[in-house]
Amino acid sequence: MTIKAVRLVAGAAVLATVVTGCGSKPKSDSGGTSASKFSACMVTDTGGIDDRSFNASSWAGMEAAGKATGAKVSYVQSSSENDYVPNINSLVAKKCGIIVTVGGLMGKATTQAAQASPSSKFAIVDSNSVGSNVYGMQFNTAQSAFLGGYLAAAMTRTGKVATFGGLAIQPVTIYMDGFWEGVQYFNKQKNKHVQVLGWNENSPKGGSIAGSFTDQGAGKRISNNFIQQGADILFPVAGGTGLGAAAAAQQSGGKASVIWVDTDGCESAAQYCGVFLTSVVKEIAGAVQKTVVSAANGQFPTGSYMGTLDNGGTGLAPYHQFDSKVPAGVKSDLKQIQGDIVSGKIKITSPSQPKA
Repeated sequence: MTIKAVRLVAGAAVLATVVTGCGSKPKSDSGGTSASKFSACMVTDTGGIDDRSFNASSWAGMEAAGKATGAKVSYVQSSSENDYVPNINSLVAKKCGIIVTVGGLMGKATTQAAQASPSSKFAIVDSNSVGSNVYGMQFNTAQSAFLGGYLAAAMTRTGKVATFGGLAIQPVTIYMDGFWEGVQYFNKQKNKHVQVLGWNENSPKGGSIAGSFTDQGAGKRISNNFIQQGADILFPVAGGTGLGAAAAAQQSGGKASVIWVDTDGCESAAQYCGVFLTSVVKEIAGAVQKTVVSAANGQFPTGSYMGTLDNGGTGLAPYHQFDSKVPAGVKSDLKQIQGDIVSGKIKITSPSQPKA
């Protein structure tokens, strides 16, 4: 048995939908509830609505909330960080019932808008709550990435695995830390010496960072370099840039495989399913859906949300085409390790772990 998968609310068709500019899909409400008059609006990060990652997952949650309540859902897309403030302000002016901002990079812009418009309601993905009218949704993906690192170390044939990030920000480095820690744990438990190329939690300044969430070419170049150095399992934490790693693995002639992040890669980027060993996922869609549904029903959530292994907010996806290749002993180890992380027996030390 594999570790219980964290499933997205919406299917791959939703995640792969390519939309430009401002998308809107109003939903009818046969029940005639007040939620049918509610509008929920979202601002994407620069990766865009079709990044096969956290923006796409957030939109899937928005659409699921629209279907569940009849609320009207829409989004505006950010092409650069300079778009954050005007995009958020445009939605404040539209008097959206809730404004969902996607990504920790939007924290400052969201805080400023919330303070300037205290009657508006906001929610932000990958950031903590920064005011009574801002609901934060965070995920301790160091826990699930630890499982991914252990799996990579157990499955490598060359003794080398690799990771790189899109930007050196907390929602990215938390994954890389957890992956690195999982490999170190495997080495200690099995008396092995698997190397991690591209990252060391103790020396993060030397890490491999692409500098983009959209540059697939950069992702491919970095990944090919890792493959040339002998790495046979890649862990890209880079949104759309990570698709370049999948392409490199696909073209490696079986030399390399990939562990995807945020979503189940076999659902969100199905063309690369053959190289996805598994995915370290965070249930953004479910968190966004629940938040928007609550707001649409007149119960704006308070405090903040923390997704963990214990509450199903993060975890490993199925192994899909690799299921028969992962030894039963490794699957058993991962199940035990997950339990030990939840119980506190295994301590995750990543300084990037979110605080409530």
